[in-house]
Amino acid sequence: MYRNLSLVALLLLGTGFRPRAQEAAPLIQMVRTKLEQVKSYEADATMKTTVSFLKVPQASVKVYFKNPDKFRIRNDHGISLVPKTMAGISLNNLLTGKYSILDAGSELVNGRSLRVIKLLPSDDSQEIVLSTLYIDDKTRLIIRARTTTRDNGTYEVAMTYGKYISYALPDKLICYFNAKDYKLPKGVTFDYDDGSKKKQGDSNGNTRGQVEINYSSYQINKNIPDSIFE
Repeated sequence: MYRNLSLVALLLLGTGFRPRAQEAAPLIQMVRTKLEQVKSYEADATMKTTVSFLKVPQASVKVYFKNPDKFRIRNDHGISLVPKTMAGISLNNLLTGKYSILDAGSELVNGRSLRVIKLLPSDDSQEIVLSTLYIDDKTRLIIRARTTTRDNGTYEVAMTYGKYISYALPDKLICYFNAKDYKLPKGVTFDYDDGSKKKQGDSNGNTRGQVEINYSSYQINKNIPDSIFE
């Protein structure tokens, strides 16, 4: 399905995408440089998972990150349901490796003009197939990112920045994912929706779930052992 990625790129260019890599590449590099300030962090946060057929309580969690792509959410007082897509939520991970850059112009998102840049990985065997980044070119921040993967479908993350904006770390992050194939781990039970609520989904019957993380504090560039992510 994803083998002829060069053909996909040609089709994209043929439908109005502008190959302005000369302009887009420096912006991507500035975004990457800003993200690379943070080698690791430990954060306190609250996490709310919304899936139409489950009633999942809000949880206080610890969020761990270690460059380039180690990421973990830990709830010491219970079980937090985290979809597989959350493992790839690191924005740093989207900008690693080699890729072709397609400049898709600008788009108005919530009244804000954002640059739209598509990254097409050069390595056909990578898990990430295509990333679409919505970037504020004044602050060099990724405001939204939509990622298509080989095995875990397509997911989208939206970020709101505040106190830690200089580190490109969000105060709030929302991850949207397809909950159609969302499965509980063995031995884990939660209350199921009684079916009285109208399910939201697309024309193909896919149900959209979301995970909202609100960060209260970060400890940035602290030494985090690899064992945390095992």
